[in-house]
Amino acid sequence: MAPPRVTTDVGEALAVVRSGGLVAIPTETVYGLAADASDEAAVRRIFAAKGRPADHPLIVHVADAAALAHWAATVPPAAAVLAEACWPGPLTVLVPRASHVLDVVTGGRPTVGVRVPAHPLTTELLTRFGGGLAAPSANRFGHVSPTTAQHVVDDLGDAVDLVLDGGPCPVGVESTIVDCTVTPPQVLRPGGIPTEQIERLLGDLGDVTGPSRAAGMLASHYAPRCRVLLAEDARQAAELAADRTAAGTDPVVIGVAVDAVSYAQHLYQWLRDADLTGRTAVVALMPPAEGLGHAIRDRLVKASAGRAG
Repeated sequence: MAPPRVTTDVGEALAVVRSGGLVAIPTETVYGLAADASDEAAVRRIFAAKGRPADHPLIVHVADAAALAHWAATVPPAAAVLAEACWPGPLTVLVPRASHVLDVVTGGRPTVGVRVPAHPLTTELLTRFGGGLAAPSANRFGHVSPTTAQHVVDDLGDAVDLVLDGGPCPVGVESTIVDCTVTPPQVLRPGGIPTEQIERLLGDLGDVTGPSRAAGMLASHYAPRCRVLLAEDARQAAELAADRTAAGTDPVVIGVAVDAVSYAQHLYQWLRDADLTGRTAVVALMPPAEGLGHAIRDRLVKASAGRAG
């Protein structure tokens, strides 16, 4: 598998997108695998490259909040409030899809997820492109998301045509997804915008029920090859690590003595490093369920469901 070309040249990335190609793009959250959202053949290449189920919807990335109206049949009041307060930034709003939005983008659903990323290279790319880029994370489906250009190269190789290298992603976990098509709105996936901030903007939020409606909602996701064990406090983490060591394995403990911002920034790198160094287990100290801790806990729970042994 030959490595893809890695560049910082936005013009080169623009040419690939316009020709129906796949470009890995940097965002503040993770790297995305992007294609022209209005090009069905190009979007289908995303699913093939990732091994992603065809009914799993993609997020459309746009240059600014004004573009939301193009992708939405109507813009719910909650979506307008969130767009004004949080974009550009790590927030995706789920809205009723406009009639022209492709089924392949939405997984056949009547809604579409839209966000405005906060990364200078991708902002320039979107502005010059003038359309939307459909982009899930730039990794094999279900695996650990990429937060550097090298992660994309390691995961996808020549399945991606070009990697736009914007350096390490500063947030490190995916965007918060808010379903604005229901009343009250629901946080479908906690992410880079804390749930508490969403509540301050919108008021009470609804409980999430029913099947998966957006990216990242499956029970097992974000999983390394090694087993992930969860601990609610430092004592439990030490006990789990000792048990694994006694059983003849060499676990690594993550999440000790770090704040939530640093934990989110480094989480996926730590999980990848565990695989690269041949660890069979990661013991993860769960952060408090507040702020970015909601997103970290969500990713760790789903990572722990990914491997049974």
